[in-house]
Amino acid sequence: MCIDCTGSMGSLLGNVKANALKFYPDLREACAEKDKEISELRIKVIAFRDFNADKNQAMKSTEFFTIPDQEDEFKSFINGLTPTGGGDEPENGLEALALAMKSDWTTVGDKRRHIIVVWTDASTHPLESPVTKNDFYPQDMPANLDELTNWWEDEQSGAMPSRTAKRLIIFAPDASAWTEIGLNWGFTIHHPAKAGEGLSDVDYKTILDMIVKSI
Repeated sequence: MCIDCTGSMGSLLGNVKANALKFYPDLREACAEKDKEISELRIKVIAFRDFNADKNQAMKSTEFFTIPDQEDEFKSFINGLTPTGGGDEPENGLEALALAMKSDWTTVGDKRRHIIVVWTDASTHPLESPVTKNDFYPQDMPANLDELTNWWEDEQSGAMPSRTAKRLIIFAPDASAWTEIGLNWGFTIHHPAKAGEGLSDVDYKTILDMIVKSI
């Protein structure tokens, strides 16, 4: 889960957090209704802002939480997220997405699904922009959107472990670079939201439906 925690998210972040906290029980119930079973669920959270404005507070990432065994730790991290900083848009959403791709994805199980969900109300800094390049910027980031696209599409890139197992769901404005990603990347759904107005049109059940149908 990549979650925009900048100040513009405001009260909307509360809705995103509430959806994240009920994700596991809702997913379990939705799978049960379709006679499907999840043998293992792992959730990682990446909270992102803007490296230029927020420096060392720009990116906070957890390890994978195994659910339900580590549900308390997961809830504690989610509850601690607050909408602050970010300055003016754009934000460093592409870096959060890149870090999510580089996660320690599981390689066990008969039918794996590697799902990234992005929540944001802002456009993105270009990866090649020098504006946010400082001492706190993560290492080994893609040089531009083309390289990030290669991370997603090409198994040989070493980012995503399986082409057919991956899914990307984006709740973001119809703006750079989310629009380009939604139009051009495989196994990706982009739900546009109006920039600066939050994600009032987010359909939480879309995430559950997509996951359940893919299992």
